[in-house]
Parts: sequence; structure tokens; C-alpha cells
Amino acid sequence: MIIFLTKLFSAVIPASLLVISASLFVIPAKAGIHPLHIDSRLRGNDRKRSGQLSIQVLLYGAITIIALTGFLTWTDSVIDTVYRESDRAQALAIAEAGIEYYRWHLAHAPQDFQDGTGQPGPYVHEYTDKSGTVVGTYTLDITPPVQGSTIVTIDSTGTLASNPDIEKVVRVRMGIPSFAKYAAVLNAAVRFGQGTEVFGEIHSNGGIRFDGIAHNLVTSAQTDYDDPDHTGQKEFGVHTHVNPPPATGVTDTARALESPPNDVADRSDVFLVGRQFPVPAVDFAGIASNLSQMKADAQAGGFYRPTSTTLLGYEIVLKTDDTFDLHLVTALVAAPSYCSNALSQDGWGTWSISTKSLLGNYPMPANGLIFIEDNVWVSGQINGARVTIAAARFPDNVATRSSITVNADLLYTNYTGNDVVALIAQKNINIGMVSAATIRIDAALMAQNGRVGRYYYQGPTTSPNRDRCSPYHARTFVTSYGMLGSNQRYGFAYTDGTGYVSRSLVYDTNLLYGPPPSFPLTTDAYKIVSWDEVK
Repeated sequence: MIIFLTKLFSAVIPASLLVISASLFVIPAKAGIHPLHIDSRLRGNDRKRSGQLSIQVLLYGAITIIALTGFLTWTDSVIDTVYRESDRAQALAIAEAGIEYYRWHLAHAPQDFQDGTGQPGPYVHEYTDKSGTVVGTYTLDITPPVQGSTIVTIDSTGTLASNPDIEKVVRVRMGIPSFAKYAAVLNAAVRFGQGTEVFGEIHSNGGIRFDGIAHNLVTSAQTDYDDPDHTGQKEFGVHTHVNPPPATGVTDTARALESPPNDVADRSDVFLVGRQFPVPAVDFAGIASNLSQMKADAQAGGFYRPTSTTLLGYEIVLKTDDTFDLHLVTALVAAPSYCSNALSQDGWGTWSISTKSLLGNYPMPANGLIFIEDNVWVSGQINGARVTIAAARFPDNVATRSSITVNADLLYTNYTGNDVVALIAQKNINIGMVSAATIRIDAALMAQNGRVGRYYYQGPTTSPNRDRCSPYHARTFVTSYGMLGSNQRYGFAYTDGTGYVSRSLVYDTNLLYGPPPSFPLTTDAYKIVSWDEVK
């Protein structure tokens, strides 16, 4: 084995290294000291053992040198890795600085996606330390929002002046939240009754009584309020009349446990995510200016119609080929005998079309805006379209405000955010008397001054025997997929069993930062939607 290793190392280790190694292990003789044997005259076997020992010394020395060389190489590699990781971290910090810079820029110029240059990017900025020394650069690639969206995508690439080969890229998506951030947003006290299930956040500037199931946060601007549905003490800004488990059912009288000064109970059987109050109010008044701007934008690059000659309004039937049919409404369904406005509701009527005439088929406008200065009925289905239908008369007059009615399905083909409809009415969003028993409305619904809901249509009586509004007084199921905003108290049903017995409000999460064209925003401040380190 020793002979084999000797040959091996003789082949790979230069002779000069062996000489050096040998010289390192020479033991100088001193007076009275004999390193190998007390007799300096080596016998044959002693000479052989001495030679073997010399080879072993050389072998161990060579191994030591090789190991030392490997250790030094490894140490150098570790140090280089540490420096590279430090450079990467610094490059990442520079890239993040670029994101923060453009976030600041958008706060001061929300519509500027060219870094103040008026020219296409990329945009390069120097990054300096506190002494003014240039440490590196960040390069910004900015993708502006697509039509109907508020989301801007920013890629920031950070590089070091001392090591330009290292770069880090951060991609951030930022958007401005709109009114469509809520499944339901209201400006007045509201009651969500039994049978109501809401998927999405709910907010009211008034109080909220919630007796259904809320799958997301429920908030109110009120600390407490006087629930108009009963007498008694004030209750929490968000409260429920559902009896706590294991009890069932609802108690309609004032609930002491849902009133101050008691602590707010954890009613996870009703509020699955929780409830919060008071919170800041939402500005409904700002929608008025939005409608005025929508009219101007529709006249400039959308679809616009003035008040109809019949003074009744228009019907719009959306189609999957990016067109829509426009009808002139010529007559409405008359209310049956003894079907009357029992609750003295403002604007009560059947809101159902009897006769109409086709005006034409039109392409979907390029800017996605359809503005009608009259009442509008909407139905149909879209496939890949993004459209906002607004109804309002100007100058604003309480007596002539416009409403939008949906009596048949209004559907998307795609539920990935590609299909978006908004209905924005100066007064009400209605479901009329002659409406589908089961109806689905895929849209963001906004009633600026009125309410989203259905008028009260009386059921039949047996004494005397009168049909009144039957068989349309009671409907089966309504699904609202999108969101709804209502200035006044919303509702598709009444406590006597009329209206839509079951109601499902499903929030379309695609609306948060990808709202319909020109949909009202809740703020002008950008918020980070996503952050990714892409390199």
C-alpha cells in the first residue's frame, strides 16, 4: 500500500514539492542526539525502515498541503458567496426603492404611467447613499391599466455599480379600490332578513340588522342606532336578532345582549368572519359627479341617447357577439285590479314592459359606456365585454330621476373577470312585478339616490276573494353576482312572504381592482395588490 501511494504521489506531486516537503521534515542532529538510532551506522533493515519513514513523512506532508490548499479554496468560495449574497440583498433593496419611488409618484400624479417624461420606458434612476455616492440604479418598466381597470404593473430592476452582473427584479401590481370592493354598500339603515346569504364584505353608513349568514366582514359607520323595525333601546351598529345557539329562530323585539353597554358578543353563527363598528363612512354624494362625467364620456366616445319620445324609456338586450339591441318602450303592464301601492312607496308601478319597438342593433362602444337620459330595462348575456350602463337625467330633478329595471336574467359567459357589467341609476335599481320566478343578475348595481330592490306587490286575500298582485307577488329565488350599492334601504323581499323568498348575494372578487368602465372609486390612493420577486 505504501509503495502504491508513493508511486501515486510521485506521479502527481512535482519533484520540487517533494524536495521542499523533505526539507521541511529534516531533523537536525544535536550533540548527543541521534534521531533514528543510537548507532549511526545503520544496518540493512534499519536503512529500509528509515526509507519507509521518509516516504511516510513526505506522504503526510503532501496530504497536509493538499488539505490546506482545499481549505483555503473553500474559504475563498465561502467569502465570495457571502459577498455575492450581500450584493444580491443590496440589489433587491435598490429594486424595492424603485417601487416605493413610483408609488410616491402615483400618489401625486395618479394617471401618469410614463414617469413624468411623456415618453415610453424603461426609466432609469440612480440610487445614491446618504453621502450622495451612486451605489447603483433601478430601472422601471411600467404597464398601465387596461380599459376598465385601475391596476398598474411595475417591474423594478435593481443593479449595483460595484457589481453590475448582479440584478434583482421586483414586480408589483397596484390598484385603486372602487365602490365594487363591497358585496353590498349602503347609505342608510338596512335589514338583511332570514334566508339571505352574503359572500363578500358589507358596509352601511347607517346601522345593519343582519339575520342571515355573512361569509365576510360586516361593518357600519354607527356605534349604535335605533332599529326602525321595532321599538325599544338602541342596538349595536351591526347586530342580529337571530337567537344564540342552541336556540333557533329570530326574536323581533329589541335585544338587550345586542345593545350597549354590553360587550359585543362573538356571533360566529351569523358573522362568520366578524363585525366591526364604527368605521369611516363611504361617500355616496361623489357618485353624482361620476354620472355627469359618464354622460360627457358617452357623448364623446360611447353610446348616448336622450330622453325617449314616449317618456317611458328604452330596453337594452345585451348579446354575446359584442352588440346590443335597443328597443323603445311604448307601453307598460297595467297593475291588476286591487293591486295597488299599499305602502305608499315613491315611484311604485309594475315596471314591466308590455309593448316595445326595435330601434336597431349596435356594437358595444369602444370605451364601454352606454348612457341613457331616461329609464332603462336591461337583460341578456355578454361574452368578453366590459360595459357600464348608466341612466340619469340632467339637470337633476327629484321628480324625473331615472331608474334601471331587470326583470329577466342578465348573465356573464365568463366568470374570470373578462365579463363585467355595471348598472348605475340616478334613482332605483328595480326588479319589476312581472319578473322571472328565479332570476340571476350578474352585474355591479348602484342606485345613487334610491334603492336596489323590488317594490311591494300585495298577495291575494280570501276575504274578500281578491288576487290583487298575484301571481307575481311572491317569487322564488334571486341571485345577485357582483355587488350592490344602495343609497336607501335595499331589499328584494318583505316580512309577509312577498318578494323573492330566497336571496343570495355573491361578491365578484374580480371587481375590486378591475371594476366596470368609469365605475365610482372610493379613493384616489393606490394600494399594493401583489408583490413578487421575479429574479
